Amino acid sequence: MFRENLIRLRKMKGLTQEALAEKIGVTRQAIAKWEAGETIPDLERARLIADVMGVSLDDLSGFEPAENLGFTIPPKGKHVFGVVTVGEKGQIVIPVKARKIFHIAPGDQLIVLGDESQGLALLKSESFLQLADMIRASAEK
Repeated sequence: MFRENLIRLRKMKGLTQEALAEKIGVTRQAIAKWEAGETIPDLERARLIADVMGVSLDDLSGFEPAENLGFTIPPKGKHVFGVVTVGEKGQIVIPVKARKIFHIAPGDQLIVLGDESQGLALLKSESFLQLADMIRASAEK
């Protein structure tokens, strides 16, 4: 996975092996060996690669396009959780990975926001209400 992700990201960014090597302080040969699967970088170099590519270290090392609707590695902090089906009464099931990342538990209340040109967004109600209170307080000053 790592080697395929490294090759895919390097090419997407339009970087040569030499350019990437220069950015992270290694030789072009080191990049070539990583891409050939002969060796792997140490943790610090892997973190530098992830930073240069704008992805998380987890995604750099373990992202599987087949498990993510065939999409490429998303930018750091962005996620594709998969497809959900809307039930008869409009209910959806939030994927487990999304619930874990955003700490959504049974009984939590979510705010549903919509923009006809952008789509829907779900926010935890307490976060949204805190933001609304901050905006209201600053407007009163």
